[in-house]
Amino acid sequence: MAKNRDPLKRARGDAASSSRRSRRANDRPMRENRELTDSERVDMLRRTFFQSALPDLPKLDGWHTCWLTTQNPRDPIHGRMRLGYELIMAHEIPGFEHLGIKDGPFKGAISVNEMVAAKLPIHLYEAFMREVHFDAPLREEEAIYNEALAVGEQAAQAARRGGKMRAPVIEAGTQELGQAREVPTFSDEY
Repeated sequence: MAKNRDPLKRARGDAASSSRRSRRANDRPMRENRELTDSERVDMLRRTFFQSALPDLPKLDGWHTCWLTTQNPRDPIHGRMRLGYELIMAHEIPGFEHLGIKDGPFKGAISVNEMVAAKLPIHLYEAFMREVHFDAPLREEEAIYNEALAVGEQAAQAARRGGKMRAPVIEAGTQELGQAREVPTFSDEY
């Protein structure tokens, strides 16, 4: 009987070859049922928004705390510092000493990977949030409402001249655009 001289080649009837075949057969249903259920997809989405890489920064009286990235050229940290943000130094928060940057432009600041901890005075935080999330959208609403009124007036004039265009109906939702409403509070401090 001739021996197989190549240890990497196996004869067809080897036990390893048959176990490999059975393993492939056993895996078949697993490969065929790889579709995620809706609840699994929702759970996956939920986990992507879970902030596990960055520790929660403690509340500091009079300050809003956040993490800033060093990797966004359109929103650099020095730009945030011009706006009034201050970097949080490792010695300021007990238990965060090990996260202090050892050298470089942000030496001593709390950092995790490319993120640097920062704080902003609450009054500035409220002013920034009001501008971005209240005043600017309100101005946009006013512009939309004024445009709807102008289009409505043009259509009414065309209708009065005997044109085919009818005056549009401005519905309740459009009428509410740009109207004064109460300014929300964006932090727990106020």
